[in-house]
Amino acid sequence: MSFVWKVRKQAYEDAAKQFELTPDEHDPTFRPFNQDPSLWKGAVADSNVAAQSDGIAAYCAFLKFGGRENCVRSRGHVITPIVEKGLISTRPATKTSSLEALLLLIEIDTAAPVIEDILPAVSAKLPKVIAAALAALTSIFHNYGCKVVDPKPVLKVLPKAFGHADKNVRAEATNLAVEFYRWLRDAMKPMFWNDLKPTQQSDLEAQFEKVKAEPAPKQERLLRSQQEAMARAPPPGTEGEDIYDGDDAEEPAEVDAFDLAEPQDVLSKVPADFHDNLASSKWKDRKEALESLFAAINVPRIKDADFNEINRGLAKSMKDANIAVVTQAAQCIEVLAMGLRKSYGKYRSIVMPPIMERLKEKKQSVADALGAALDQVFMATSFSECLEDILAFLSHKNPQVKEGTLKFLVRCLRTTRDVPSKQEVTSIVEAAKKLLSESSESLRSGGAEVLGTVMKIVGERAMNPHMEALDDIRKTKVKEFFDKAEVKAKDKPKPAPAPAARVPAGGPKKVAGAGPKKAPGAVKKVAPAASAPPLAEPASPSAQPRPKPAGPSKLGLPKPGGPTGLKAPQRRLAAPGVGSPRRAAAPPPPPPPIEDEEPIAVSPPPKPRIGLGRGGLAGRSLAKPSVAPTLAPIAASAAPASGLTAMERAELEELRTANEQLLRQVDELRHDKSKLSSEILELKNQNAGLIEDHTRDHLSIKAKETQLVRARSDAEAAEQVNERLRRELERLKRALSRAEGLGVSGSGVPSPMVMSPSHDDMGIYRDGSNSAGARSNRMSFASTMSEEKENGDAPPPYARSKLSPEARYTSASSGRGSPARGIRSANTDEAAHGTTGASASASNGVESWRRAAEVTSQLKARIEQMKAKQGFNRP
Repeated sequence: MSFVWKVRKQAYEDAAKQFELTPDEHDPTFRPFNQDPSLWKGAVADSNVAAQSDGIAAYCAFLKFGGRENCVRSRGHVITPIVEKGLISTRPATKTSSLEALLLLIEIDTAAPVIEDILPAVSAKLPKVIAAALAALTSIFHNYGCKVVDPKPVLKVLPKAFGHADKNVRAEATNLAVEFYRWLRDAMKPMFWNDLKPTQQSDLEAQFEKVKAEPAPKQERLLRSQQEAMARAPPPGTEGEDIYDGDDAEEPAEVDAFDLAEPQDVLSKVPADFHDNLASSKWKDRKEALESLFAAINVPRIKDADFNEINRGLAKSMKDANIAVVTQAAQCIEVLAMGLRKSYGKYRSIVMPPIMERLKEKKQSVADALGAALDQVFMATSFSECLEDILAFLSHKNPQVKEGTLKFLVRCLRTTRDVPSKQEVTSIVEAAKKLLSESSESLRSGGAEVLGTVMKIVGERAMNPHMEALDDIRKTKVKEFFDKAEVKAKDKPKPAPAPAARVPAGGPKKVAGAGPKKAPGAVKKVAPAASAPPLAEPASPSAQPRPKPAGPSKLGLPKPGGPTGLKAPQRRLAAPGVGSPRRAAAPPPPPPPIEDEEPIAVSPPPKPRIGLGRGGLAGRSLAKPSVAPTLAPIAASAAPASGLTAMERAELEELRTANEQLLRQVDELRHDKSKLSSEILELKNQNAGLIEDHTRDHLSIKAKETQLVRARSDAEAAEQVNERLRRELERLKRALSRAEGLGVSGSGVPSPMVMSPSHDDMGIYRDGSNSAGARSNRMSFASTMSEEKENGDAPPPYARSKLSPEARYTSASSGRGSPARGIRSANTDEAAHGTTGASASASNGVESWRRAAEVTSQLKARIEQMKAKQGFNRP
């Protein structure tokens, strides 16, 4: 390479011109550059800016006219110099040529190697190199889109560019993120959104709002492979291309976060005590366990593992009494199915029936969570797999469950891309027609919507047999939903079968005396004459139209056409002038036709007298008897390929009948299966309800037994208290009786004793007795008197001030003959007797009572004497 930049510049210009003049990519002009691709490294990174511009332009011409081999050989030598030297050039032409070279490298081959060599520049030291690399990536994705160029490697390094200190780098990163948003929308966010600062997120959201209203972007530059495919494609409207309207065209698949994200192992992030907390008796513990599970599995893509136990726990949570737990469990199922996609299909039978059973909840938030979970489970499976459970719950006894299942079925019909089979369509239609007679308006409308959506998929013609039994009002309702329905799966009409190759009428011509010939391309079925019954082969009509005989033939055979109903092909006639072995009696119209020598029937019926015919002795020609032997091989010829014997048609009808019977049996069995499945499900629900009732009754019985034991213990304690109170009451009654006996009698004179004291009351008349009974009786009497004083109904005490003046005066006298002295002496004796009685044993108790009674009698007598002396008894 020359050291003079002008020489290098001229060499680059000459090379570009030579590349343009080459006839194809195999021209010898490209050979030196293919043998040593490193020559281009010095050209695209030339130290002179003018020469570098022409060098990159020459490389672009080399790629444009050199083909894929030149691209692949030189790609690894030029991408890094172009990014580091060409894209940051101060000349606009150099920048444009550098970017064009990168786009050509992708156009000619693939994008992955080019992106792989550009990405290291994002970590370069110079900010202008990083900004130039990001701008080039933006241009690449703008031209080819995210379906041709994989965005995942770029999205991984994008947060690093947002964290750069240079504002130009951050601005180019923002432009690249906006370009990604045009193609990916919100699916790009899980890849890098959490690594950005809140201010950067808000700024990006503002930029995203500006492009939200823009139409979906389209690929502006095609790969060479795409260009060749378009060149090979036939023009629109030609044969071989299916022509459908725009509604039938399949929508392009959208790129979502699942396709961009890498699978993550979330099973290790699930808390170890998840199952224990999920089985807790406290609803808060169960809810917290589900929240921790949701935080662990809420990722764009989940690595497949054994989630069987987790799904069983989530399915059990669908029966939880707390709706917050149910809602959180439904959200866990939704994100788990969204993260696993097709791998979640094996868990469908575990979670779908419990979710559909819980559709009875009337709260809208719970219903929305359950519906979202069902939708994601359906997206992970297929319509045929979910249909059995859907049909089973359409006959549920709970109207709320029916309505939720109907809505789910409509969503499935709208989103599925698989056209249901005829048997599935029949099952869906029959279930929907039953709902048209429901008492609830929502169920009737749901049934009509299902029918309208199915009609949109299979077409009006296919639905006509199912719509005959409906009245006009329901047909109108179904037609309304049919007009409004939007589906992704449509039953496209089958192409018309190609017309069968026709055999020329009458078969090929044959010259008299020559052997039978087969027409080229014709296939004939040869059968021996003995194996085919006479009724199975129709007689061939003549070349010219003639009336058919009304009655049977002379030999008793059926007339041509026979029971098979097949019409024999027309015969082709030989050239005029050639003799025929069977010539008609009546002269035919000119030119004289010659009948084909290849008969169709083994034993043909006799021909009529008019026109040409065959069969029978009368039809034989007398002019050329030598031709007669040729009839023997002719009789053994086979029937035409298009005809069927009566036996074959009968066998075909039998097979069709058997097929219809089998189809009916299959439908009946499927209906019985669905009915039994619904019964099994209902019995399971009843069994679960009975188990819950049994558990509840058992717990209630245990509680009642506990209450009964407590009641018994309380009753025993109450009886003891009652007995104690009864004894206390009796004691109080006796004390009250004694107090009343000591009260004032008659005119106010106190009566010391009215009745005989009991055994317990002996302590009242004993002085200084140390017996426990006496002390307790005195205390009881004192307490009784104090209580009666408090209540205000105590009898007058023994106090001396309460006695009458006469009594006080009498008591004050100390004479020997004073009654008071006698009373005191009597009291002294009584006290002595009481002391003696108290110290005596239990056997002397009766004597003590007798003495007490005597003292009482004496006291009464003395009181009477005193009354008599004082004049109380005067009238």
